[in-house]
This record gives sequence, C-alpha cells and structure tokens, in this order.
Amino acid sequence: MQVVNVLKGDGPIVLGQPHGGTFVPADIAARLNDTGRGLSDTDWHINRLYEGLFDGVSVVQSNIHRYVIDANRAPDGASLYPGQNTTTLVPLTDFDGHPIWAEGQTPSADETESRRRAFHAPYHDALRQELERVRDRHGVAILFDCHSIRSVISYLFEGELPVFNTGTNVGQSCHPAVEQAVHHVAIEADGFSSVLNGRFRGGWTTRHYGRPSEGIHAIQMEIAQRAYMDETPPWTWRDDRAAALRPHLRKMLSRLNELALSGELINTGTQT
Repeated sequence: MQVVNVLKGDGPIVLGQPHGGTFVPADIAARLNDTGRGLSDTDWHINRLYEGLFDGVSVVQSNIHRYVIDANRAPDGASLYPGQNTTTLVPLTDFDGHPIWAEGQTPSADETESRRRAFHAPYHDALRQELERVRDRHGVAILFDCHSIRSVISYLFEGELPVFNTGTNVGQSCHPAVEQAVHHVAIEADGFSSVLNGRFRGGWTTRHYGRPSEGIHAIQMEIAQRAYMDETPPWTWRDDRAAALRPHLRKMLSRLNELALSGELINTGTQT
C-alpha cells in the first residue's frame, strides 16, 4: 500500500487530506478491538467530496487510517487543545472516548515513533514538497486542509456542529484576505451553518505550514458529515446532499485561486 498519493496541479492551491485513508496494516488491525475495527472516525468520502471540484489544484492524500497514526497531530505528541478532550498521535480512544485497542495491545512509545517515521513523516514530506513547489511557481501557496466529522460528538464538543467550521489558528495561519474569502462563502451559503475559529481552529498541519510571511497560507475546513453523507454505518455517501454542498466548496477554492493569482498575497509579510 502506497502511504500517500500526490496529484500535482498547476495552480496555487494545495488540498491536504490526512484523514481520508482507511488502510490499516494487518498486524495492527489484529490488535484493534471491535470499536477500533469500526474505523468510525474516518473523514469518510473526503477525497470524493473534493474530487474534480476545481481545476489546477494539487492534492496530497494519506491512505493510512488515523488509528494507525494521526497525520494531523504534532509529531512530538503535544496536544493542540490543552484542557479539552481530544485524541493523540496514535489514538487510544475513538471520538466518543471509547478504547479502540484490545486489552494489553496499546501501542508503546517506541512503536508510536516507528509509525511516525513510516506513515506520518512521508505524508508531511510530500505535503511540504508540494507546497514549496507551488510557492516557487506562483510566489504563494494556499493549503486548504480538508476534514469532516460527525455532527454530534459530546466527548469533543457540545451540541450540533455547524456545517462549515473554518480554522485559521485565530488568524495566524494565513493572510486576513484568505480567511475572509473562505468564511464569507460559508456565511453566505443558504441553508448551511458556519463558524470561524470555533471548536476547530486548525490542526497541527494548519498551524505548522501556515506561514504567511514565507508565502504559505493555510486554512482548515472541517465539514459536518450530515451535509453530504449518513453519519451512521455503513457511512453512505448521499448524492443529493453532496450536490448541494459542493458548489459552495467550489466557490471557496475559486475565490482563493483568484486571490492568490492577483498578487495581493505576495510579499505581504506577517499580518496583524
């Protein structure tokens, strides 16, 4: 199994997709319990949701499931949300707080490091290289980090999640115009709720690569899965829902593309 797929586009946008993969090596799968084998925390159909959405984008996809290693967590295991429930570099529980490993099969620190080298590092090597290639070509690169999650998960957040959850690490990971371009589409999308820098402010990927002063802008889009699929097994894709959602995502990418090619983001320095 190839760890990561890379589609090289000729435009200024790179789509990161760290959680769409469902591959679990057989030796690791054998150690998951029934809950873990359900893979319920997958960003189901995220690759399909963005496929063919906008010409010229680059795409970097991890094929490895997040229960093996979470490619959107800090490689040193530091928590992104101190004081809040979350999952770790190698998750010990699912999003509902239930253990995912069989008794006595919790991965050790040495195994976590081995998995980081085998699966986390290759994804980020590919993502970094693609962002740098795009920036070298256009003078700027915009990372649009694609995520989705179940709408109601009481272990992680209260109530029902808005459909569009835009994260920019509270404005630090991108130029304000990047944030505004995406969030304005979200708030204008009739029938879809939205929030900016709410519960999901951007994972390690957004925070690590978002360096506006160096020409790389990063923004995370966390989508509530009810907007395009059924949120219970077998996690069925819904054409009718996706057809209503995709035009808004296309508009976001279109506005980012126009912004990047306008030259407004080049040599702007860190914004305050």
